[in-house]
Amino acid sequence: MAKNHIHPFSTLTSLSKFRPHRPSLISVIPTKEPSWYWPLPVFEPGGGFVAIWNRTFLVICFFALFLDPLYFYLPYVGGPACLQMDITLQVALTTLRSLADLSYLFHVLIKFRTAFVAPSSRVFGRGELVKDPREIALRYLKSDFLIDLAATLPLPQIVIWVIMPAVRSSTADHANNTLALIVLIQYVPRLFLIFPLNRRIIKTTGVVAKTAWAGAAYNLLLYMLASHVLGASWYLLAVERQHTCWKLQCLKEETRNSMLSCDPMFLDCSTINWPQRQTWLNVTGVLATCDVSNPEISFKYGMFEDAFSNEVVSAHRVEKYFYCLWWGLKNLSSYGQNLSTTTYIGETSFCILICIVGLVLFSHLIGNMQSYLQSMTVRVEEWRIKRRDTEEWMRHRQLPLELQERVRRFVQYKWLATRGVDEESILRSLPLDLRREIQRHLCLALVRRVPFFSQMDDQLLDAICERLVQSLSTLDTYIVREGDPVNEMLFIIRGTLESSTTNGGRSGFFNSITLKPGDFCGEELLTWALMPNSSLNLPSSTRTVRCLGEVEAFALRAEDLKFVAGQFKRLHSKKLQHAFRYYSHQWRTWGACFIQAAWRRYKKRKLAKELARHESMFYMPNPDQEYGYDDDGAYEEYHVGVAEEGTPLIDSGSNTQPHLGATILASKFAKNTRRVVNQKVQANDPASTSLKMPKLFKPEEPDFSADDV
Repeated sequence: MAKNHIHPFSTLTSLSKFRPHRPSLISVIPTKEPSWYWPLPVFEPGGGFVAIWNRTFLVICFFALFLDPLYFYLPYVGGPACLQMDITLQVALTTLRSLADLSYLFHVLIKFRTAFVAPSSRVFGRGELVKDPREIALRYLKSDFLIDLAATLPLPQIVIWVIMPAVRSSTADHANNTLALIVLIQYVPRLFLIFPLNRRIIKTTGVVAKTAWAGAAYNLLLYMLASHVLGASWYLLAVERQHTCWKLQCLKEETRNSMLSCDPMFLDCSTINWPQRQTWLNVTGVLATCDVSNPEISFKYGMFEDAFSNEVVSAHRVEKYFYCLWWGLKNLSSYGQNLSTTTYIGETSFCILICIVGLVLFSHLIGNMQSYLQSMTVRVEEWRIKRRDTEEWMRHRQLPLELQERVRRFVQYKWLATRGVDEESILRSLPLDLRREIQRHLCLALVRRVPFFSQMDDQLLDAICERLVQSLSTLDTYIVREGDPVNEMLFIIRGTLESSTTNGGRSGFFNSITLKPGDFCGEELLTWALMPNSSLNLPSSTRTVRCLGEVEAFALRAEDLKFVAGQFKRLHSKKLQHAFRYYSHQWRTWGACFIQAAWRRYKKRKLAKELARHESMFYMPNPDQEYGYDDDGAYEEYHVGVAEEGTPLIDSGSNTQPHLGATILASKFAKNTRRVVNQKVQANDPASTSLKMPKLFKPEEPDFSADDV
């Protein structure tokens, strides 16, 4: 029986369908590959991989632009009247340049596989991506391929390691001219490549530099790069000027005396050990004639004189480089005003180029640096102008000095807390889901510090966090006054407040408490919001809330609290009811006053019983009579029995009935005694006055028992 064989790759392919999808940094577009398929996928132009590669390649481009002018430092004066190539620097530059060329080649491959937006689809939105590799390749070949190819070719390496060894008759000067020409020709496309790359980065991410300091450093780097190229070119031209003087004097000696003939090969340090050159060096006048320190020389070095008087052409690599960089930076910033030139056309042309390039680049640098640095202080400048306008307005309106100081304190405190950033406008411009996540990150931990909110679940807290707004207050600021409508509920994050009440302005009553971080005020608004049939009129405040210092808090407005209360019926639970009563300072004040009033009633009844006990000591009670106390605590007597006609029953044979006169005298004595006792109590307890304690009504309780809908 035949068995069905399954290819292992087909099994892996089938299993891969059931793998969970994971987000990847590389945005790859699935395409139908042609017969000439490359293993590199098609990338989205706005994807994460392309964005990261563009920024990385921009850094590589700057490194390559910095690397190429270093070829100008290869020739140096290696001995008396001879030039030599720096082999160590040549090997290092070749290695680094080859790595940079590989990056350019990889950039070309990336552009061959990067989708583009069809021009005809840009009517609305981002447009439609063209994903066909053939169309992508044709478009790239017609647009930027030639420039990228010219920037990618390893021309200096070919000249150094292929062409120069093949040409046996090449001297140091010839090799120097060839390298300079190749580098200058290839420097143009490499420099031009930066500008479309900048536009592509700005189109993808919005900016090249994400911060103001990074933008300023980016523009300064461009200026330093121009100074680097200028200094390297000046050094190369100085060496060329020295070699020109040697060749002219060598030509004069050759025509003057054939016995002391000067061979141009003597100007190459590879012949420094030849006997003929040693003989020629002892009798030649090339060294004295081309010595810049000799005042009698006829050859003028012009702007290159510093390179020989300071021995730059024969100095160490690092010293040579920094001196040339300083020379380029100095003359580029001063537009070449301190340069003294000769009538040599090449020298004057170089000075003209320095003036033009220096003027353009310095203006560009100053303009961009000013823009970036101003963007760092734009908030400070706006705040300064706003503060100046506020000062002028307060002086014009002749506000009191104390009120002016409070305004200044608030403006200063708001600047320190927000740095001039309008957070609400930023949040309003974001999508709802993103705004909810940001509000949760900013407010949830702080809201949980409020004990009343710690009893709620996450969904209810998310709804509250979404509608919280920041509130800043300074010293002696009144959040709300007693009797004013309450339009927001305040949850304290930092600072302290004083909350006081006079119970509607009644005399003899005052209550004051201190609100600390974690407390809240404006609980009347919660009662109003939880009422099923609440009116449009906001509730009146029962307390006056004043800041004792700088206060940061979150405010929940009336309409937002009403919305949350209507959407989430869990606010009507008994658990939240008890938490609200426990942490509400209005309920605490009512409870304290209720206990105080009950205690005073208890003391009053106890005092009345004590007075009645003293009165009973002045007469003997009649068994046919009972004695008691009225509602006011006064002592009174009444008969137990009543006759049929309403007359009291009196036992004529009883000897225990008190005399009528004695009873009247005892009643008067008890009345006087009670008056004296009351006066003593009032003298010992100033709080107990003849005025009755004002009745404090129980605060209106939220309707927690509403039916769930």
